[in-house]
Amino acid sequence: MGTALTSVGLPVALAVVMFGLGLSLTVADFARVLREPRAVAVALATQLVLLPALCFGLVSVFDLDPVLAVGMLLLAASPGGTTANLFSHLFRGDVALNITLTAVNSVLAVLTLPVVVNLALAVYAPAVGDGSVGLEFGKVAQVFAIVLVPVVLGMLVRRWSPAFADRADRPVRIVSAVVLVAVIAGALLAERENLGGYLADVGLIAALFCAGSLTAGYLLPRLARVSYRQAVASAFEVGIHNSTLAITIAVTVMGSERLAVPAAVYGVIMFPIAAVAGWLFTRAHAPAPAKDAGSVS
Repeated sequence: MGTALTSVGLPVALAVVMFGLGLSLTVADFARVLREPRAVAVALATQLVLLPALCFGLVSVFDLDPVLAVGMLLLAASPGGTTANLFSHLFRGDVALNITLTAVNSVLAVLTLPVVVNLALAVYAPAVGDGSVGLEFGKVAQVFAIVLVPVVLGMLVRRWSPAFADRADRPVRIVSAVVLVAVIAGALLAERENLGGYLADVGLIAALFCAGSLTAGYLLPRLARVSYRQAVASAFEVGIHNSTLAITIAVTVMGSERLAVPAAVYGVIMFPIAAVAGWLFTRAHAPAPAKDAGSVS
C-alpha cells in the first residue's frame, strides 16, 4: 500500500467505522449484559475462546504459511463489525444484543487481541523471522487508541445530541461501507502480484472459518437454551469480523501488508456466506406447514 494510505488513510478509515459504531451505543447497551447474561456469556465465550482455537486448528491442518497463519489468528481475535448488525436486522435477529456484544467485545479486544496475536507469533516466530511485528506495550496503546477513542467520541456525541446522532447514523453507515470496500480493495491491491497464490492458500481456510464461526455462533447459544432471535444475533456477531480493524492493525501497527491478506480475503467472502447462513437459519426456524384438515394420516 502507498505510504499515504498506510499512515493516514487506514487509521482515518477505521476511525470513521468505529465512530459510527459509537453513534449507535449508549451506556444502557453495556448494562444489558446484566439483564441477559446467558446470551452475552455464550456469545463472548464462543468469540473469545472457541474462534481462536478453531482458527489455529484450521491453519495447522492446512499447514498454512506462517505469516498468513498469524494474519488469520489476528482476524479471529478481532471483534465483530457493525456489518453484523445489518445481517442481524435482515434475518430478524436481536439487534440490541448485537450492539451490546460489539460494544463489550470491542473493549475486551484491547486486551484479548494482543494476547492471541503474540501467542501466534510465539508459535510461528522461527518461520516468521521478524520479532519487530509483535504487539508490545506501545503498540497495544495504539490498538487502544484505534479501537476505543473513536467509539467513546461517538457515544459522547450521542449523549450530547441524540437527534444529531440519529441524523448522522445513516450517512456514517454508508461512508463506513464505502470505507470497508476501499480498505479491502487496497489491501488486496497491495499484494496483487501474489493475490492468486494467497487466494489459493487462504480462500478455502477463510471460507471454512467463516462457516464454522457462523455455525458455532448459532448452535452453541441454542444448546444453551438462548432464544432464536438472540442466537441469530450471536451467529452474525461471531461470524462477521471487523476486517477493517484487522487490516489496520496488520499494516499500520504491525507493519506487514502480508499479514493483512487473510482479513482482506475474509472481508470479501464473508458476505455471501453470511447471507446463505441467514437463509438457512430462517429455513430451520420456519414453522412446519399445517396438515390439511381433510388429509388422511
